[in-house]
Amino acid sequence: MTTSYREEHDSIGTVKVPSSALWGAQTQRSLINFAIGEDKIPLKLIYALVIIKKSAAIVNCELEVLSKSHKDLIIHACTKILKGLHDDQFPLSVWQTGSGTQTNMNINEVISNLASIESSNPLGSHQPLHPNDHINLSQSTNDVFPAAIQIATSQEICCTLLPEIDLVINTFEKKINDWDQIVKTGRTHLQDAVPLTLGQEASAWKEQLLTARNRLKKSIDELLQLPLGGTAIGTGLNAPSKFDKKIALEIATSTNLPFTTAKNKFAIMASHDGLVQVMSQLKMLAISLLKIVNDLRLLSCGPRAGLGELLLPANEPGSSIMPGKINPTQCEAMAMVCTQVIALDYGVTMAGSGGHLQMNAYKPLIGFNLLKSIDLLTSACKSSRLFMLEGLEPNLKNINNNLQKSLMLVTSLAPTIGYEKASEIAQYAHTNNLTLKEAATILDYVGADVFDQIVDPKKMTGLNI
Repeated sequence: MTTSYREEHDSIGTVKVPSSALWGAQTQRSLINFAIGEDKIPLKLIYALVIIKKSAAIVNCELEVLSKSHKDLIIHACTKILKGLHDDQFPLSVWQTGSGTQTNMNINEVISNLASIESSNPLGSHQPLHPNDHINLSQSTNDVFPAAIQIATSQEICCTLLPEIDLVINTFEKKINDWDQIVKTGRTHLQDAVPLTLGQEASAWKEQLLTARNRLKKSIDELLQLPLGGTAIGTGLNAPSKFDKKIALEIATSTNLPFTTAKNKFAIMASHDGLVQVMSQLKMLAISLLKIVNDLRLLSCGPRAGLGELLLPANEPGSSIMPGKINPTQCEAMAMVCTQVIALDYGVTMAGSGGHLQMNAYKPLIGFNLLKSIDLLTSACKSSRLFMLEGLEPNLKNINNNLQKSLMLVTSLAPTIGYEKASEIAQYAHTNNLTLKEAATILDYVGADVFDQIVDPKKMTGLNI
């Protein structure tokens, strides 16, 4: 089918825009000039920008720089967008101008054209709402775009990622309680070590995640200070007095998050250290999760020729050639997600350090990497919890066999007979394929009855079980 076009103009001339498109000239120029890759500006970032536009209209009207009729038209258009009715009207690539200007204008143009439809004016007429004069009033891309990243990131962490992490933590808490009586071999350097309970082992995973969660939650505090009202470089040029405080309060009310205006907007607009800090905590969460799933796939390896102490749910066949093979696929998926997040953090680190003077020109990359990381971690945690962690079971037979064969149970003898004799017992037992008790008796370092009193794996865990 042949696409029909309308002509629109901007400050540098005219451009053809598809007749049915709600965007305008600047969005169309960006589509032409930045046809780079397939990564689009995330809708969650689009919605955060729309929240800002809606809040700005309310505040501008309250401060008597925008009419009530214009305010109502902006709010009506924003409400439609936030309901997801026009998601296909935001097609721009992440790889565009480093300020995000074209995406800011994409929002402004769509709102303008929705108002034109509402008032029976032609698309592209900028009637009754002008993209710059009305919808972008008291704003600049330079304060709006980073604020939108801060809003979207805070929302996604607080409303999706943290609740999912809490569910994973609760799952481990249940395992800790269920497994607190199961004594097993500990391992250091991937070699046998002294005993612990399976509950104690799981408690390390839970605590690692809890610490990562709390670090991440605390890091959001920096994002709650918005640069809105700083306009182009932080001075607030063309924004009315009190706009900054009022729009922060309006956004806090609409998002139910405690946003405030930044005391020093120059700092937040010239650099995005708070966003870099949050990304670093997402990386730390990824590091914790990667360690945990590596533990799980090691403890479940086998099932007969490996450790085999944990039984993972059999979710799908593991091989196209080996019948009956089951693989730790949830561990592998999480490991890939964590590796990707660690790589995305490096991108944000470089982007955060790449600003110049009054503005950082890596904003779309920073926003994209943050929101991509949050989405990946949230989805991976949910998948791991539902399809692995909740169904994780101990293999009591293997756990007990490994415990009974462990040479490091001899550690509890050292205070009684000394380190060197205890070491000799372990080496003699290993060389001659004997139990520790048999080796201790043959060497005549301790009798069988005394051995049984001292070498008690349950007592060695430090718990009264």
